[in-house]
Amino acid sequence: MRAITCPSPGCGDIFLRPESLELHQAIRHAVSELGPEDTSRNIIEIIFQSSWLKNQTLVCKVERILKVHNTQKAIARFEDYRDSIKAKANKLTKKHPRCVADGNELLRFHCATFACSLGINGSTNLCQSIKHCNVCSIVRDGFKVDELGRIQTMATSGRAHDMAHISSDHEKRAMLVCRVIAGRVKKNQDAVEEFDSMAGPAVTYSNLDQLLLFNPKAILPCFVVIYRSF
Repeated sequence: MRAITCPSPGCGDIFLRPESLELHQAIRHAVSELGPEDTSRNIIEIIFQSSWLKNQTLVCKVERILKVHNTQKAIARFEDYRDSIKAKANKLTKKHPRCVADGNELLRFHCATFACSLGINGSTNLCQSIKHCNVCSIVRDGFKVDELGRIQTMATSGRAHDMAHISSDHEKRAMLVCRVIAGRVKKNQDAVEEFDSMAGPAVTYSNLDQLLLFNPKAILPCFVVIYRSF
């Protein structure tokens, strides 16, 4: 029988099992830096910087922007969750057009700490300190709910920075730009109908300043912005 080989498109290494190739890709080729000529880099930087303007003065500096190469398994989980939200919305008597259309997908920000030199000098691999490096942990294994069973996301990078759980001012932070399936959002604390995510306390609910998710399958990291705040 002819052996089936699975070459890595990133480095050319050969693997005998698809599972081994997927694990290799998830660790060794998890991210890639976007260059200044890349249009998606410019778009992400504009979105990231826009909420940091204070009196027309920038209060942070973007050092590099990395694209996350999610595994097919991670993408399939995300899309399966979207399909489940759409299916539930289709059965409801009360109409939820956005849920029926795309699961109510939003672009959200989540700030996390990291302990390595992720993406520096063109590096594409994750570090080995998964327990101590939150960004690498999220990119490799996905988001995990906190002690209250929630995942916090924010509408803007500035608010995500302010709301991040940081134990020391010396910790390095990165901003994860994520696709989120919000589904039906609970905006009123007294609402009794079933919901898929919940809006946090905010001045207005129009932009869902804080959005709390309950299922890790509902969020997919797409870009990592390495930045320094002044």
